[in-house]
Amino acid sequence: GMGKTTLAREVFNATAVRDFNPRAWVCVSDDFDVMKISMAILESIIGCASDLKNLDAVQNQLKEKLAGKKFLLVLDDVWSEDYSKWELLRSPFMVGDPESKIIVTTRHECVALTMGCSTGCTHKLKLLSDDECWSLFEKHAFGNGVVSADASESIRAIVIGKCKGLPLAL
Repeated sequence: GMGKTTLAREVFNATAVRDFNPRAWVCVSDDFDVMKISMAILESIIGCASDLKNLDAVQNQLKEKLAGKKFLLVLDDVWSEDYSKWELLRSPFMVGDPESKIIVTTRHECVALTMGCSTGCTHKLKLLSDDECWSLFEKHAFGNGVVSADASESIRAIVIGKCKGLPLAL
C-alpha cells in the first residue's frame, strides 16, 4: 500500500508521543462494529481481556479510563462512512484532555470528512517520483556501495516499473 499504517505506527511509537497516556491501537478494517472496536480500545488500554458484555458498560469503562487524560488512539484502516456509528464510538473520548489525539488511517477521504476532519487536519500520502523510488531503493539495496552505470540503469528501469511509486513495494 501507500504506507499509511506504517506511518501511523511510526508516530504511535515515537518518543515524542510518550506523554500520551493511555495509548491504544485498533485495526478496524471494513467491519465498523462499535461494540468490537470499543472493546478493543478498552482492552488495549487496560492491557488484558474484559468480560463486559454490552456497549454501555464498555463505553462507561472507557470514560472512566480516559477522563481528564491526554490519550492517543489510532484507528487503522477505517472504511465506514456511517456518521451515526462514528458518533456512537467517539462518545467516550469527549471526557479526555483536549490535547488528546485520534489518528485514523483510511483509503477514502470521505471517511475523514465523516469523522469531522477538516481539510487541514488530513495528510494524504503521495506516490514517490521515479527519482525518489530509485534513491530509496539504491540506499537500502546498495548502501554506500558503488554500482556500475550500466547495471544501475537496467536495474533502475526494473525497480521503477515494479514499485509504481509505492514506497512499501521497495
